[in-house]
Amino acid sequence: MAERTSITAPFRHETFRTLWLATLFSNLGGLVQAVGAGWMMTTLTTSHNMVALVQASNTLPIMVFSIAAGALADNFDRRSVMLVAQSGMAVVSLLLAVTAWFGLLNPWLLLMFTFLIGCGTALFNPSWQASMGDIVPREDLPGAVTLNAMGFNMMRSVGPAVGGMIVAFAGASAAFAVNAVSYLALIGALWRWKPQRVKARLPREHLGSAMWAGVRYVSLSPNLLSVLFRGFLFGFAAIVIMALLPSVAEEYVGGGALVYGTLLGCFGLGAIAGAVVNGRVRQLFSNEVIVRIACLGFALSCLGLAFSRDPILSHFVLLPAGACWVLSLSLFNVSIQLSAPRWVVGRALSLYQTATFGGMAGGSWVWGLTADAADPQWALVLAAGVLVLCLVVGLRLPLPQFNERDLNPLDTFNEPLLKLDLMPRSGPIMIMIDYQIAQEDIPRFLALMSERRRIRIRDGARQWGLLRDLEKPYIWVESYHVPTWVDYVRHNLRRTKADADNTEQLRALHRGPGLPEVHRMIERQTVPLDDTTPLRDSPEV
Repeated sequence: MAERTSITAPFRHETFRTLWLATLFSNLGGLVQAVGAGWMMTTLTTSHNMVALVQASNTLPIMVFSIAAGALADNFDRRSVMLVAQSGMAVVSLLLAVTAWFGLLNPWLLLMFTFLIGCGTALFNPSWQASMGDIVPREDLPGAVTLNAMGFNMMRSVGPAVGGMIVAFAGASAAFAVNAVSYLALIGALWRWKPQRVKARLPREHLGSAMWAGVRYVSLSPNLLSVLFRGFLFGFAAIVIMALLPSVAEEYVGGGALVYGTLLGCFGLGAIAGAVVNGRVRQLFSNEVIVRIACLGFALSCLGLAFSRDPILSHFVLLPAGACWVLSLSLFNVSIQLSAPRWVVGRALSLYQTATFGGMAGGSWVWGLTADAADPQWALVLAAGVLVLCLVVGLRLPLPQFNERDLNPLDTFNEPLLKLDLMPRSGPIMIMIDYQIAQEDIPRFLALMSERRRIRIRDGARQWGLLRDLEKPYIWVESYHVPTWVDYVRHNLRRTKADADNTEQLRALHRGPGLPEVHRMIERQTVPLDDTTPLRDSPEV
């Protein structure tokens, strides 16, 4: 899908403008804190691995808790979830500042605080990213994602330098205090935002069921799986620069906290440039070509940083790395959002974050160990090799183009008038659908049923099966189970307009009178002595 709208189009929406500006201050504080944490670890220990673990401790919670956070984003008020996350991070940052001020920090305590801040980020991100589809229309969604990336990298271009100056002149505790204050702007903007509330037709899913529904949906969506795998590989390799930059700044460039901040600033400037050209690049190249360019460009930056001993050159080679970073990650994010319906978009985004940030957490650890065993130079070289591997993988698993299928709810399901007085939790429910298929149509019917099976299971069906009558071979029966009646209703409400084509083609093959007949039955695996499901009214004779 070519991106034809202006990158600034989302600014037409007041809510987006307000929240975007507030996130600038929050991102600035987070980057100042990251500089303070990274540099403080270099003063607490000489281990490259411990320095790299600062980055890992911030990304590991996103890998571990994102799926649960995505389920919360899809089942609870996203604004409330974001307020809780931001408030929690503000408290943790304040405690970190106080602890550092009184000289009580040690390496493991610092990792604990950064881990807790990462937990808040894990809770916040799925709700924040999924809210973009609620704040701006679909045609402005790529621009909104790109502007969010641009805003973060605008702060990355100045935040690390600001953080380096704060650490150099006032100490790490001051950097942590700045971060604690920076959350207030976004908390205030979220508090003032009053999103339109839609009354839920069904009760909320239990957390475990909601998490499994998200995993099931993504696992049965090939396009989403391709994005997740490529995101994992890219995150695993590309994080090497962020993880080892404090060590590179100290050992190879010969600078202090200020130089470390300016190096990060160059990375951020490159990312801003990548965000500016993002829309034009998407018009000129396919998604797969963009990712290959990003992998190759980042690999060359890693090699340049590994062998450079000149401060100016080291700053210069970080510019293309920043551009490649934002081009690839924003592309992955938009691909997920446009390839998942609204009911599961938070969980799809959380699984993407789990894959990408899981790769980053693992990469931070691996590259830190490599730097300790050899030196940072060889860690950067090996990471460049993994980025080339990510490029080669695209030859076999190319990234899909933006999904142009209509994933809005189909909204054609009308709950049938039941003759039994079922409770919402009554079940299990068995569904059987009768088809009459001519012999010459069977190959086409089976191909459609293969797709139908994937759609059914993806949306919550269990024990799906296809039966053929031995005495009347033109009769075929599709059958599946759902745990309860409310799960059956939810299963049907998840159908999208893109799924309707499969249903229409199956109905066109049906040779019987009217539409295929649907049987909805409650299953009894034992024989009760009494009928516990009373009639609603007199049965038809």
